[in-house]
Amino acid sequence: MIQKLISAIQRTDAPIVVGLDPKLSMIPDRIKNRSFEEFGQTPEGAADALWQFNKELIDNIYDVIPAVKPQIAMYEQLGIEGLIAFKKTVDYCHDKGLIVIGDIKRGDIGSTSESYAIGHLGSVTIGSNKYSGFNEDFATVNPYLGSDGVKPFIDVCNSEDKGIFVLVKTSNPSSGEFQDRLIDGKPLYEHVGAKVEEWGMGSMEGDYSNVGAVVGATYPEMGAKLRSIMPHAFILVPGYGAQGGKGSDLKGFFNKDGLGAIVNSSRGIIAAWQNEKYSKFGDNVGEAARQAVFDMKEDINGAIR
Repeated sequence: MIQKLISAIQRTDAPIVVGLDPKLSMIPDRIKNRSFEEFGQTPEGAADALWQFNKELIDNIYDVIPAVKPQIAMYEQLGIEGLIAFKKTVDYCHDKGLIVIGDIKRGDIGSTSESYAIGHLGSVTIGSNKYSGFNEDFATVNPYLGSDGVKPFIDVCNSEDKGIFVLVKTSNPSSGEFQDRLIDGKPLYEHVGAKVEEWGMGSMEGDYSNVGAVVGATYPEMGAKLRSIMPHAFILVPGYGAQGGKGSDLKGFFNKDGLGAIVNSSRGIIAAWQNEKYSKFGDNVGEAARQAVFDMKEDINGAIR
């Protein structure tokens, strides 16, 4: 799967993933009112508004980006109706040729972790039939429980041609409470990074592994260090834009081949229509998002080349 992602990045010349993390406050009234008229001010109506918003975004950016990253929590809060919207979004992105990174941050042990992996990346057999659950291409994984929690995901990746991104150094301000703690003279995130590189050796595709890492753009020096620790791991980089990361922070996350990282922006793209910079587009969320993608692409490619 990592080679498919690399090919998509090279085709679009955009090491960018758009986070589909919608909130009702980001959605124009014209979309919400239409959904509420049909389904009422209910979880079903709200979920339909999320779906219609996502569809409008995707229709306008699918040809200029390689991947999207829907955050499942935004959908789960609406219960079953929200999960239906999540699934419709994943399927529609696939129909448009996009790679889908499911931002699920799962991590457990044994059969529970295996079930998470199967539900999001694999398939189940029911009688004589096989069915895929959410069917993302990649999923984010929490490594706190160790190899017992990660290995079931890698097994599914190897059998289904999928991939994962393991949380290593996250972009949030309090990440250092645990991740920066020194163990044997090194911060914990370096130990996790070394483990990611080790896990990846069992799932290689060319120069890169299907086991990637999540490292926040808000910590560029740590990103450069982890890049050296994980030469075969693709890095998913959150924290660009709304969280303060910028293109000039990102060079150290990439390898000398110009690959090795994909940078996420969520609010900066999907809520661009609410940014004064893109006010000329009014409530046309798709056109504003497309322009924001071009601006992000220029910023990142200008910094890393």
